[in-house]
Amino acid sequence: MNAAPLPKAIAKRPRHSVPIAPQSSKDAKRLVAVILEVLAGLRSPPQAATALQLSLPRYYQLETRALQGMLKACEPKPKGRQANPTAGMAALQRQNERLQRDLGRQQSLVRLAQRAVGLNQPPPPAPKASGKKGRRRKPVVRALSMATRLKQEADTAAAPSDSNVSESSAPS
Repeated sequence: MNAAPLPKAIAKRPRHSVPIAPQSSKDAKRLVAVILEVLAGLRSPPQAATALQLSLPRYYQLETRALQGMLKACEPKPKGRQANPTAGMAALQRQNERLQRDLGRQQSLVRLAQRAVGLNQPPPPAPKASGKKGRRRKPVVRALSMATRLKQEADTAAAPSDSNVSESSAPS
């Protein structure tokens, strides 16, 4: 029985075409390969230390660290969604900002209601007893302070995203 010939694309493709760790450095891959050779019995630890140009105690440290990493990677992962403290903190910050805006709205509604009814404004705070006359502050328009704040937030948000712009989208 003659087997049907394999298509060219399948016949020429290497058996292990997917890289194991494409983001790992060349030195890290070399170190792992030598440690695996020692664990498989192809080399002795002194030979591995010589091949890696390391002292024997340093080789043992790296081997122990590699085995600890392998053990940690083999631990079962908990099922389901895990609590993320940074996400919880971000949610609390959003809630705080929302409550601050609500407080500002409520305070302005109270001021408007007081004016409509004809109630007097609360008296200004009493001057300090030190005898110094307090400096009069220039009133800040809320819209201008908000615009300044928004510009600052836009500048800080735009800075990291500028580095992500690819060269192909830049005008030539």
